[in-house]
Amino acid sequence: MRMIVQFGKIGRLKYISHLDLQRFMQRALRRTDLPVAYSQGFNPHPQISFASALAMGHASECELLDVKLSAPVDPMHAIKQMSAALPPEMPVHTLRMVDDAHPKLMARLAYAEYRITLEPDAAAGIARAIEGYLAEASVMAIRKTKTGERPADIRPMTAALHMEDECILFARLKLTEAETLKPDLLLEVLAERGGTSPGNPAILRTGLLAERDGTLVPLIDL
Repeated sequence: MRMIVQFGKIGRLKYISHLDLQRFMQRALRRTDLPVAYSQGFNPHPQISFASALAMGHASECELLDVKLSAPVDPMHAIKQMSAALPPEMPVHTLRMVDDAHPKLMARLAYAEYRITLEPDAAAGIARAIEGYLAEASVMAIRKTKTGERPADIRPMTAALHMEDECILFARLKLTEAETLKPDLLLEVLAERGGTSPGNPAILRTGLLAERDGTLVPLIDL
């Protein structure tokens, strides 16, 4: 049995690293009465994983934690336990139980959605650049990867892009193990094309999506 928890990461907690988040969640799970499964060995720890690491400084309302359990548990009880163990800056939004055969979250993850609040001085230039960016079949940029920097075509990784308001940019970007477009890189490219600077945007991840029968669905609903 596995428990998938959708939670937020906002306020001051958006500045903790992914490694710190892992430790944070392990401590939180120990404060619950949930039947969490532990690893074997000299230093047992809760068996957990995340759908995708979130960049430090970015906020989110859709992070997904996958926890292996040693016994079934009532979902409502689990929500109460997790909510009590976590601070207000890490709200629990929803939770579901799945069996051990359920696909691993990262294996099914396809896209992430972001709502980006731009500074007024940057917003106008970035907004001007969107139409030209979307009209092109290929846009090359330098991506930073675990093995170094390399050129990549980021245009196919941009599934949707538009201004929701004068200073609010919506983006749906590829997020898989093979292809990932980070919002920071997209903003750099758009800002350069618009003759401005990205400034200091507030980036909020609002959705983690999977593909099912040709349709995008929230990853937690698979």
